[in-house]
Amino acid sequence: MTQVITPAMTTTALTAQALTKIVQDATGSLTILADIDISIESGETVAIVGASGSGKSTLLGLLAGLDVPSSGTVKIFGEDLFSRDEDARAALRAAKIGFVFQSFQLLPHLTALENVLLPMELSGHVPDGRNATDAARELLGRVGLGERLSHYPKYLSGGEQQRVALARAFVGRPPILLADEPTGSLDARTGEAVIELMFELNRERGSTLVLVTHDPGVAARCGRRIELAAGRIKL
Repeated sequence: MTQVITPAMTTTALTAQALTKIVQDATGSLTILADIDISIESGETVAIVGASGSGKSTLLGLLAGLDVPSSGTVKIFGEDLFSRDEDARAALRAAKIGFVFQSFQLLPHLTALENVLLPMELSGHVPDGRNATDAARELLGRVGLGERLSHYPKYLSGGEQQRVALARAFVGRPPILLADEPTGSLDARTGEAVIELMFELNRERGSTLVLVTHDPGVAARCGRRIELAAGRIKL
């Protein structure tokens, strides 16, 4: 049976053109990324791979607007990210992107429930017009933490903290999810469970997934790989 491709199915979620990042160090200029051109379609799963120091995390941070390039452009669903000021970039990121950090980045003075509520409170957006607390409770239950809502991060294991971080990233139903070594701080067994959960949630939500990983097994689960070497895409 021939699949019918609709325009919505082929919407470009992320593009980067001539993306370059140069920093200054003690020896002068250091090029972290050079002339990166990529295009990622809506619904794709993409792994960014490469040796340590190849620029993977820097690229992901630029795609999210968490860092500013030395030159080049990033567009999110056609909207130019770096033509905006910092506040406007943050607003676009809040509306379109969920981010999962290797180090979890949970706020220690907030409970699991409050950490998941935070992005909705900051953006003022609750998916499907629902009650924010209900949405957060439901997703924490979905990741197996329905009995841990009132726990602070210091009372949660690493795997539990990363599941809170996943819930926080997914709760607003962002069309794009970026993940930077999401299992890098976890043991192998816990990491495998977290990756399975992330892919399962991503399939359910139909979002675009871009993740940085050093794990070939995780990369193999993605539909496409982008390999970096010394700050350039390896052809």
